[in-house]
Amino acid sequence: MTSAPMTASAPRAEFRAAGTDLSERRRSGVSKGPLIDLAAAPDTIGVTWGADGAATIGALTSIAAIGADPRIAAAYPGIAASALGLATPQVRHLATLGGNLAQRSRCWYFRDPHIACLKKGGSDCPARTGNHLYSVAFDLGPCVAPHPSTMAAALLGYDASIATSQRPAISIGELLGDGSNGTSDHALASDEMIRGVRLPAPLPGERALYKRAISRSHAEWPLAEVCARAVVSSGTFQFIRITAGGIAPVPLRLAACEAALQGKPASAAVIAEAARQAGSGANPLPMTGYKLDLLEGIVHDVLERLAM
Repeated sequence: MTSAPMTASAPRAEFRAAGTDLSERRRSGVSKGPLIDLAAAPDTIGVTWGADGAATIGALTSIAAIGADPRIAAAYPGIAASALGLATPQVRHLATLGGNLAQRSRCWYFRDPHIACLKKGGSDCPARTGNHLYSVAFDLGPCVAPHPSTMAAALLGYDASIATSQRPAISIGELLGDGSNGTSDHALASDEMIRGVRLPAPLPGERALYKRAISRSHAEWPLAEVCARAVVSSGTFQFIRITAGGIAPVPLRLAACEAALQGKPASAAVIAEAARQAGSGANPLPMTGYKLDLLEGIVHDVLERLAM
């Protein structure tokens, strides 16, 4: 599913599955175009498993179903934990995987129907010079809103591929871009739907954890979030993958952290140094430097628990 860009002259039709994000945008007047309701087909709902243990999750599968699936939790614990960590139980019950990947920006300037930001056909990003307290700490393009999808950050860490109605397999990077295009939240065509997500077979002995920092105790969008996978054997990080959301226009792999851990002892000193690398390459805005402190703390905590 996709939410097509809106222009002032001709709003495009938008696909609707559960509509947890779309309904809010229509109530506020941000989205005004016609709707195309989606019905679940057999290949768009539920989880199927390959002989190699790889899973394919239909795009209309609810976030709650993903989080509650014991086989997903065993094979892909980072996916299950990320699903259980987002939104509220009510939203997770309705929201779909495809909808989470294709949802629109949570920036308050985008959500204001009276402001023409880049994502609504405007000429600039008002958050950049305005109130950007919840914006990016890795400034990668003209729009400074962080990407809203928790599941995208988790799926990036698992090298997932996305099947659409027009393309059999694209990467998360191809779906979301590199952050340099400030006019859209994804690279789906206006008539292109996400149909499913394929995950590679899990690695033997791998563990994974998810953690987010939020500004209130419940039901809040992440200021920073991390999904980390690791294989720790003989006291050494044999495999490590760390991805983060809430900090950039797209989910990011924390490559400097990974490099500081790969093949190294799972010791307190190594973990502390890796966590200090979490902000490598960051260029925060005047109001978003605090996100780097949050990110470092989350990475440190997650790595400590993975190393136990």
